[in-house]
Amino acid sequence: MSRVLSSSPEASHRMAKVRQKGTNAEIALRREMFRIGLRYRVDYEVLKKPRRIADIVFPGRKIAIFVDGCFWHGCPEHATWPKQNAEFWRQKIEANRQRDADTNERLQSLGWTVLRFWSHQSPIEAARTVAHVVALVDSKRCASSCGVNGKN
Repeated sequence: MSRVLSSSPEASHRMAKVRQKGTNAEIALRREMFRIGLRYRVDYEVLKKPRRIADIVFPGRKIAIFVDGCFWHGCPEHATWPKQNAEFWRQKIEANRQRDADTNERLQSLGWTVLRFWSHQSPIEAARTVAHVVALVDSKRCASSCGVNGKN
């Protein structure tokens, strides 16, 4: 990716302030998940090489959750494209999308369930989805370890 310089010191300063961990959307989802009884790990390294950290993880169940910001990950509904230094931002956001897809593929090939939510999505609905997936994973684990296969 050819590097285009930041458009201004002000823009660079503004972007440096953007949080990478513990965003409002992540906190809202974690709060709702905790409220409904789910316990999880936060900012957990799910891959060593290349290093990838999921926002929320159920390590034993191999469920990784990512809360993607609309701007940084190119949400089809809400992403806005800067007019200043447009090519730099297009390349940056496209690289983020490619990294997200690569992360999904790598984790899924290792048996992980990957859930991705946009930061604009309802934390209540997202937490319900997570709870449903956790229940599915738990029921599959129990079926395989408890000997429930219809032959008893």
